Amino acid sequence: MTFMNYSSTNYTDPAAKIGAGAQVSELYKAASEHGYQVVGGSYPTVRVAGGWIPGGGHGPLTGAYGLGADNALEFEVVTTEGKHLIASPTQNFDLYWALSGGGPGNYAVVVSITMKAHIDVPVVGANFEFENTDDDTFYAAITAYMKHLLVLDNFVGFKAVGTFTNDLFRMDFATWSGATVQDMNAAWAPFLSELEALNISLTSNDTRLFPTFYEHYEYFGTDVYTRNATAGSRFIPRWQVEDTERSLPELLDTMRSMAKNYSAVLNVIKSNVTHLRVGNTPESNSVNPGWRDSLANLVIVVPVLDDAPWSELKTHQAVMNDWEDQLRNLAPDAGGYINEVTYDNVLWKEDYFGVNYDRLRVVKEKYDPSFTLYTTTAVGSDAFTFELGEGRLCTT
Repeated sequence: MTFMNYSSTNYTDPAAKIGAGAQVSELYKAASEHGYQVVGGSYPTVRVAGGWIPGGGHGPLTGAYGLGADNALEFEVVTTEGKHLIASPTQNFDLYWALSGGGPGNYAVVVSITMKAHIDVPVVGANFEFENTDDDTFYAAITAYMKHLLVLDNFVGFKAVGTFTNDLFRMDFATWSGATVQDMNAAWAPFLSELEALNISLTSNDTRLFPTFYEHYEYFGTDVYTRNATAGSRFIPRWQVEDTERSLPELLDTMRSMAKNYSAVLNVIKSNVTHLRVGNTPESNSVNPGWRDSLANLVIVVPVLDDAPWSELKTHQAVMNDWEDQLRNLAPDAGGYINEVTYDNVLWKEDYFGVNYDRLRVVKEKYDPSFTLYTTTAVGSDAFTFELGEGRLCTT
């Protein structure tokens, strides 16, 4: 990977060029050595260029600089017809637009990507947790947390990942680039006061300032994910939490039911990526419009044993699909984050691409006319039928 001063009609500032195989841990370290921060995923093994950015891409610095797709400057690709192309806002814009959020692994083979790099500044982080000693009190605290997301929504640069099971709530990490310990403490103070009023005590609480993002990530960041799991995802629109009379109670009842079944882990991922906050427009890239209207991204994970039989995997998948259906019924137009959703959702076009789908299909037909590139929920995948268990891919 290389770092440079990038100059174009749309952006003149530092940038990083990275290969498709570069991992987040490598990127963050190299950027820090050059005095920069860059956006990337939460887990150290996430590959930024080939899948994370084309899927949209959220991570610790999303609140500060937008989604991964919002930071893409240009893609170096090879098409399935063997053409070597650069896709940017000024060259092959339709392909650039599609690659910036329109789904991974589908339009061309990404060789490298050039993305924005941001001058490194101190970063404050926090994590804390509390246990469930009484169900009603615990879920009253979860309700308070969901409402507090509307407060956190106002803090420019703020990112938080709150995780809970039926036994424990953990603020996995909060990241705030350019802020101080005092800022972080003030941001959480109203919520912690509500916990105190509920007689809930924190079992751990850690807030620290680091001079660089990489040092922050090394301390607060997520370890390599080594478990198998079934996952699903759904955006939580702002209106759903603002409506405290009906929509929020319905959402919380649904989440509570999930947490009580199959040892589910619910991750409520908060960052403001509206067009106003990020500084772009709907035309800038093909990110799922649901991202822009969301207060948070809810990711549900059900752990699966390494030796789990196929029948158990099918059961877990059916449960996850049912849960996504329940969430869709509460907020039909919310959508979901394509990198963390179920692979067999029958409403995948609407949920993962929204109004962008038809335009993305045109790009697919132009740059991969043979439809060589395929995933089950990629644009154009309805041209084939995949027989699960048989492994055969047939044209429809």
